Amino acid sequence: MITFGTDGWRGVIADDFTFANVALVAQAIADYLTEQGVADRGVVVGYDNRFLAERFADTVAAVLRGRGIPVLLSERPRPTPVIAFAVRHYGAAGAVMLTASHNPPEYSGLKFIPDYAGPALPRITRAIEEHLRRRESGSVLYPAEPGAGSRGAEVRSIDPDRAYHRHLAQLIDFAAIRRAGVKVVVDPLYGAGIGYLETALGGDGVTVEALHARRDPLFGGSLPDPSEKHLGELRERVLATGAHLGLGLDGDADRLGVIDADGSYVSPNQFLALAAFHLYEVRGEHGPLARTVATTHLVDRIARAYGHEVIETPVGFKYIAQCLLERGAVAGGEESGGFSMRGHIPEKDGILAGLLAAEMVAVHGKSLTSLLEDVMRRFGRVCSERVDIRTAPAAKERVLERLGSLAPASLGGRAVEERVTLDGVKLVRDDGAWVLVRASGTEPVFRVYTEAGTPDDAAAMRREVRAALGL
Repeated sequence: MITFGTDGWRGVIADDFTFANVALVAQAIADYLTEQGVADRGVVVGYDNRFLAERFADTVAAVLRGRGIPVLLSERPRPTPVIAFAVRHYGAAGAVMLTASHNPPEYSGLKFIPDYAGPALPRITRAIEEHLRRRESGSVLYPAEPGAGSRGAEVRSIDPDRAYHRHLAQLIDFAAIRRAGVKVVVDPLYGAGIGYLETALGGDGVTVEALHARRDPLFGGSLPDPSEKHLGELRERVLATGAHLGLGLDGDADRLGVIDADGSYVSPNQFLALAAFHLYEVRGEHGPLARTVATTHLVDRIARAYGHEVIETPVGFKYIAQCLLERGAVAGGEESGGFSMRGHIPEKDGILAGLLAAEMVAVHGKSLTSLLEDVMRRFGRVCSERVDIRTAPAAKERVLERLGSLAPASLGGRAVEERVTLDGVKLVRDDGAWVLVRASGTEPVFRVYTEAGTPDDAAAMRREVRAALGL
């Protein structure tokens, strides 16, 4: 059964991700847009660097065209945030993006981006899935649809890159980056982000070098995932060239990985704390921050110090997007690497995040790890960690039952003062340390997140919770 997860539908190419299934999903999206009365505004269709991605995009375009829906088709692979930007730029009803983000190379995926240019909310994906179920079951007879040889609607080739870069120039202090002579190594990991950071940063005073800047659907035999273990070559090159920063992007460039000048990996939690400090302290921004339930509370301390609140959401950038759209959030992020900010599209954007990292280095005149040390000295030191624990499928239900009643009075010798059930179960101690346990929706895997003042304290909390759950 085709279902939309936290960020679209993904499947193994030629297994469940087939041309027939892609066409079926495209029909369901067309049904939804027609039902909403917005189909005549057209749909942007984009794709990443994966195997057959352009062919799958052509399939989607053919279905939409056959349904009388105008198509604005990207003529080459582009990042998800650029396709999302194109929705707003062209005033389209939405976009279909063919991408499996950071998944292994045998996967492909499809996500629908509504007209607000951010991730589809659950009510939208549920509506699309309802149309899918009707089509699969044949319970509803749809009007006859034009065949492939009919005239259909217009398919127009688009290139939103120049407008996207002009937009970034309104959000990032490129003049400061150039004055500081920032030196950057970029690693798009063979993905759709090739050329974007290089173009944005290129100019007088800035040195940019790129690794893996060619299309490879096998991603060099690895994953297009900018986590620490996949950025070894980037680290080596940063150290060898004396660069100020290494910036890695995932397969569709919506997430960022950062290597600092000394080779240190700057985690997404740390980057978000630095961004919060920079936006409040240097830019003088006013308003709340948004973070997922699994993301560092260091941003809470920073926001409170400047007189602002933090909005806690379930896991999934679509909830962060809501805060950016509806609640005036200055910025929002998640521990898995998604980030966006006020004035931008409500979609995570690794390109924007990388440029903001370069701005922070330029404006503060120090490395990100040095700046992070300043921030932690001022707002408190935290150690954040995530551990994924695989169980037998039969044991998952037993652990879930125990998780539902998990409510200890103390953890690691300190009182638990709050139990949050927004997404999984999160226990927050009276000193601000916390542990969160969430179950994967698709696998017998539990994700355990901890944050405390020291690694030993975090490990002690994790041991207690695992013992209580039998993990």
